[in-house]
Amino acid sequence: MITLHLLSGGAAYGLVAQLEDRFAAENDGRIAGSYSAVGLMRDQFLEGVPCDVVILTAALIDQLQARGHVVAGSARRLGSVKTGVAVKSGEALPALATSEELKATLLGATGIYIPDPVKSTAGIHFMGMLKQLGIGAELTARLRPFPSGATAMGEMARCGESGLIGCTQVTEIRYTPGVQLVAPLPRAFELATVYTAAMSRSATQVQAASAFIALMASPENATLRRAVGFED
Repeated sequence: MITLHLLSGGAAYGLVAQLEDRFAAENDGRIAGSYSAVGLMRDQFLEGVPCDVVILTAALIDQLQARGHVVAGSARRLGSVKTGVAVKSGEALPALATSEELKATLLGATGIYIPDPVKSTAGIHFMGMLKQLGIGAELTARLRPFPSGATAMGEMARCGESGLIGCTQVTEIRYTPGVQLVAPLPRAFELATVYTAAMSRSATQVQAASAFIALMASPENATLRRAVGFED
């Protein structure tokens, strides 16, 4: 049995999870995946952590390809993922249609769960958004950052407090039990990040890596990609 090593931003976990069984059946293998903030995954990739397939933002994959770290021509677009706001399942959905409503919602939160504000796409964007809204200093004590959006959402779901808000990529909200998506960020702060899968230059499972990338990006799985939060 082969093992396909995968390093990925957390946004793609839901898609990979939906396709693991099919991959295993068709390739007599399993997927050993690591998922976290894209900056951390890029760093691990460059440090030489075993990797056959890497899934990061399109910009990061382009950089890796330009430096010869991924196989030229192997990159396939998976789709774009928006950043959204979450609350715990069963709680009232706050208003988010405008910048003013977003600001009021954040100011009313008892705690705000976010991914890494230095290495994650959504976390970096969130901190910039607070600065633009002029409420960064006021909310500093209420921020609860975690290594990835999935970890942040999981911790929010387990927290016994009410009135919590989470902000990360829509895919991570959708696959985490105990939280629910309110809506993507309002248009003034919209963030849609394109994700791409590519084969590592050091891949040992070349055929399986190529097959799995094709499976994730195939037209036949377009409906699945949309269901887990990717947009065309």
